[in-house]
Amino acid sequence: MALFYRSLFFVFGLFIMTFGICLTIKAELGVGAWDALNVALTEWIGLTIGTWVIIDGAVLLFVNALLLKKRPEILSLLTIIFIGSLVDFWILIVFESWEFNGFIIQLVTLIVGLFIIGVGAAIYLQAKFPSSPIDTFMMAIRTRFGVNLMTAKTIGEIIALIPALFLKGPIGFGTIIITFLIGPFIQLCFPYFEKLLKKLIESSYQENY
Repeated sequence: MALFYRSLFFVFGLFIMTFGICLTIKAELGVGAWDALNVALTEWIGLTIGTWVIIDGAVLLFVNALLLKKRPEILSLLTIIFIGSLVDFWILIVFESWEFNGFIIQLVTLIVGLFIIGVGAAIYLQAKFPSSPIDTFMMAIRTRFGVNLMTAKTIGEIIALIPALFLKGPIGFGTIIITFLIGPFIQLCFPYFEKLLKKLIESSYQENY
């Protein structure tokens, strides 16, 4: 049952996290640094946003290996392929004809999307399956430099922000909000879902004995 709950957290967490990512993109007030980079690459070179999510992840796979001084975690490629596919599903199928008009509606969409990203990331990371190379990058920064989760996530976002600015990605005040609030949102939600998964696993063990 432990594997079942971990798998459930993994799939459900990624599903809602990518939903939140796409909400921030559709809000059109400026997206997160990594998403701004992927949107910019799509506009400059082509391919879908989800495809660039996968390519970024493949590059970060080796960056993380250098930071952590160990072999690349090849299985995390499966995670980033799943994430990239979900992003394209939301953007190209679900949200294709959706438009959010009016500043207040766009702002609410952005904030809701940001919170959903934080919740989704906090859920799927509990599974302790091979995580997205982007999230592993956050954890690698945390481990390598001894900073907390919030600071590590913020550093990772700023690193992605530089090429996104150079490529004139969809950077706006929403980007600043996401860059500095996504870390705190994940850190806020993380302990709650950590306790929830532990409780579910312990309950399943008690039922079996």
